[in-house]
Amino acid sequence: MRTLICGSMAFDTIMVFHDHFKNHILPEKIHILNVAFLVPDMRREYGGCAGNIAYNMKLLGGEPVIMATVGDDFGPYADRLDSLGIDKSHIRKVEGKYTAQAFITTDLDDNQITAFHPGAMNVSHENCIADASGIKLGIVSPDGRQGMMEHARQFNEAGIPFIFDPGQGLPMFSGVELQDFIGLADYVTLNDYEAQLLQERTGHKLEKLAGEVKALIVTLGAQGSRIYADGRIHDIPVARPRAVMDPTGCGDAYRAGLMYGMLQGYDWNTTGRLAGLLGSIKIASRGGQNHRFGLQEVADHFKDAYGYAM
Repeated sequence: MRTLICGSMAFDTIMVFHDHFKNHILPEKIHILNVAFLVPDMRREYGGCAGNIAYNMKLLGGEPVIMATVGDDFGPYADRLDSLGIDKSHIRKVEGKYTAQAFITTDLDDNQITAFHPGAMNVSHENCIADASGIKLGIVSPDGRQGMMEHARQFNEAGIPFIFDPGQGLPMFSGVELQDFIGLADYVTLNDYEAQLLQERTGHKLEKLAGEVKALIVTLGAQGSRIYADGRIHDIPVARPRAVMDPTGCGDAYRAGLMYGMLQGYDWNTTGRLAGLLGSIKIASRGGQNHRFGLQEVADHFKDAYGYAM
């Protein structure tokens, strides 16, 4: 079943500084900050919320369709999508723009300094939900501000159930705007920090907000996740990862598992466990798209982790 993944496509450049930022940033000189860090280790990863979600959906055997705006430099990423068999027919290239990209410098304490260039992502509103056919479920994940607002409205008008997944884009919106998103959406996904911010912005507790959608899902990192649905709270245990390497993209893997479980008609306990399992598989690899799995492997891992077949 075809799922429409609206969100960012990005390149992530990760650099490692073999020292501690605190040794080079002097608090008394912060007003004239001018520092340079030698970064011997650097890697470039394929990322963006839409790219990461689609990648995991495809590994599960789903049919993800990405809707995004990208720049002139997108060629290598486009080739990768072709090699993976991921539909890119609704990825629009914007002439004269760069694809969104993050430049992340990490020190030995895992502190990070990140510069993010949105590039073509800022014109994501030029894409239209109605242009995609045969869509059974959608998601509005972090993207250009106007694009997120218009795509939510267009999903609603088309009668296509969708998830509102504000992610790191949540601070862009006022409480009234966030309440409007919830009114349009069928489902909402957040991490625990975003859930707290959503409550502060809207002035409403999660229990009340959950009553306005079919389900509200909050991920809790190593503590698993919590799903508010059907007037109940489902506490979902975490699946023990085989290794803990890098949390980048774990939330996107979770959302792919969530969407797959919903499309298969699994109950919320099983859907949440599948989503958490994908996050635990991802955390054992660096980057958002370097892990690999097949559906049977996931099914076997699911049974080992939770004691029943999904």
